[in-house]
Amino acid sequence: MFQIKSIDLIEINLPLVHFFETSFARTYERRIILVRVEDAHGGEGWGEVTCGESPGYSDEWTDSAWVTVEKILAPMVIGKEFASASDVWDAMKWARGHRMSKAGIETACWDLEARKLGVPLWRHIGGTNNEIECGVSIGIQDSVEKLFQKIQTELDAGYRRIKIKIAPHWDYDVIKQVRAKFGNILLMGDANSAYTLGDIDLFKRMDEFELMMFEQPLSHEDMLDHSKLQREIKTPICLDESVKSPEDARKAIELKACRIINVKLGRVGGHAQAKLVKEVCQTAGIPIWCGGMLESGIGRAHNIAMSTLEGFTLPGDVSASKRYWHEDIIEPAVEITESGTIIASENPGIGFEVQRDRIRKLTVRKSEVR
Repeated sequence: MFQIKSIDLIEINLPLVHFFETSFARTYERRIILVRVEDAHGGEGWGEVTCGESPGYSDEWTDSAWVTVEKILAPMVIGKEFASASDVWDAMKWARGHRMSKAGIETACWDLEARKLGVPLWRHIGGTNNEIECGVSIGIQDSVEKLFQKIQTELDAGYRRIKIKIAPHWDYDVIKQVRAKFGNILLMGDANSAYTLGDIDLFKRMDEFELMMFEQPLSHEDMLDHSKLQREIKTPICLDESVKSPEDARKAIELKACRIINVKLGRVGGHAQAKLVKEVCQTAGIPIWCGGMLESGIGRAHNIAMSTLEGFTLPGDVSASKRYWHEDIIEPAVEITESGTIIASENPGIGFEVQRDRIRKLTVRKSEVR
């Protein structure tokens, strides 16, 4: 049992090692909201609001999330006693949506509780696999040659799956060249909703490349058209943006809108909701994996914990800190083994030390809600 005494919001600006481009934006720097919760006895836990700087991926973005957490969500939980971190989600149910904002608080409470119990977070949430398989997500590049260089670097590092971003100007011919260059590597294409049903013939043609999946090819809110597309192509469709809840997962599976689901911790609202999505998918025999949102080390540590849950059977987007940051905000930085895996820490909570001095240097605004 714990009672939240205060919540600190900290926005940091963290420059990327290399720009990251999707079908809707190119990002050079991340504006990240960190959430620190403190209980009545001085215990603390850390979470991260994983939304982007603008409402391109979802309808949450940095500035909207700041206000939402500070003015609406934090007052819902401060001063209340919780029997378990699994109860924190319900305390914020009155506010519709805003799942990434809620997840920032909820995941911090899980870290707090695990630290108080002296156990690793991944074990506390029910994880069973202490070694997770890692893949990488590679954004749209300025040339195919640069894409080749990126892929070779990641394969040499040991990553087990390569995801490339695709868009109408960067799809069939690019994938064809990647297949010719690298052969039968585990390869997938992520469209971030860049296509419509008018592109069915293109997707039928791309079946020849035997990709692991097409991730979210159609609208971010759609399931029906995805179902129509999935009936027409052999390559599995993986839903990302469309699945924000266990109910969404159930509906997508019943509509046969996908054969795989990407679970992003922030998108579904935190660890308790992620576990419910996992259970829906496991029951239906749908493989799942952990997606990424260019998180700092704190969000990445939470992703590692979630990825240890039974049912996460495909390599996720959880990769080493150095792929994104010259210097992360946790110690040690996240690293992968030579065989392309991450071994979950046995230290209490998220398993990493939060680098407060580093965070202070990167902080652009801060607010304490008591």
